[in-house]
Amino acid sequence: MLGYPTHVYVNYGALSNLQNFCINNCGNPFTEGIFGTHSRQFEVGVLDWFARIWGIAMDEYWGYVTTGGTEGNFHGILVGRELFPDGILYTSDDSHYSVFRAAQMYRMNFVKVNSLISGEIDCADFKAKLLRNMNKPAIVNVNIGTTFKGGIDNLDSVMETLKTTGFSEDRFYIHCDGALFGLMMPFVKRAPKISFEKPIGSVCISGHKFLGCPMPCGVQITRIGHIRAISRNIDYIGCHQDATLMGSRNGHAPIFLWYALNQKGYPGLQKEVQMCLKNAQYLKDRLRASGISAMLNEFSNIVVFEKPQNEEFVRYWQLAVQGDLAHIVVMPNITVAQLNDFLRDLAEKRAIWLREGKHQTLCVSANVGKENCVCPRHK
Repeated sequence: MLGYPTHVYVNYGALSNLQNFCINNCGNPFTEGIFGTHSRQFEVGVLDWFARIWGIAMDEYWGYVTTGGTEGNFHGILVGRELFPDGILYTSDDSHYSVFRAAQMYRMNFVKVNSLISGEIDCADFKAKLLRNMNKPAIVNVNIGTTFKGGIDNLDSVMETLKTTGFSEDRFYIHCDGALFGLMMPFVKRAPKISFEKPIGSVCISGHKFLGCPMPCGVQITRIGHIRAISRNIDYIGCHQDATLMGSRNGHAPIFLWYALNQKGYPGLQKEVQMCLKNAQYLKDRLRASGISAMLNEFSNIVVFEKPQNEEFVRYWQLAVQGDLAHIVVMPNITVAQLNDFLRDLAEKRAIWLREGKHQTLCVSANVGKENCVCPRHK
């Protein structure tokens, strides 16, 4: 599974007996409720952990454990829409498809902003499009690592663009989609800081990616003042101020998240992040040394390269593809030995394809930039 952000070798055996129980965290995790067996204490523990790394006080945030990054995006964008019912959603064209689906579900006006070669938002185009809609509040989705290229939107540049175009803090809402990188970047010293000390409204991550939880899950955190717009009191489950999108929620997921965070700790997570970034750099360098165009964004573990022109090879290594490009997400379970196996297989197959006339070096400069292209024209 080289092409997908899945950590597949995490040992959760100590929790296996929990499968004998139905654990349902129905409603607001911060109220006890009256509904069955739950794991709210673990859920709040997980939320407090993320509140610390994202710089928000315990009494200033609200959140819950979601089904994954998509639900986190749905929730964050809904909060923005409820705060600014006539607001326009801005997001780059490299954003995850769930952002566009949220705009469709909520019947929101949205503007697609151009992306740079790196995959990050083009703030010049963002500014131009803000200026066309000065009479409407802005709801902005900021990507903390785009799905395919791993491009990180510059949060400070986004905020500066809003400011210079006349959008004060009471006229915009920023949701940060940190599905994979939102957990990794706090452990990279030079990485841009994603923090509620800045005027952002919400952040979400996926828990089944870097942490490797065995079920899809995620974490969503927002400012507590914002959730009043969507919260409801649900008497029959004894729940006050429920602002979750789902009714019944997976009560196993918070326990697995809590277990992973405590087993690894800050040192363990930092070690895994650094290993992923180092191995991603190794892969990029080896690909380019082999004459294959490859790109790796700073602070990213996603290596983008020219798509192998053989569908069987793509399926075997489970590469993610988009047009003429493919990518590998170097997760903690992906070792240098596995990368070498892939590189060796790719070299052998390319030699065969070239002999059979089924392969030629692609010019992918339009998608990865001339400096990362090794076609005959740009080598």
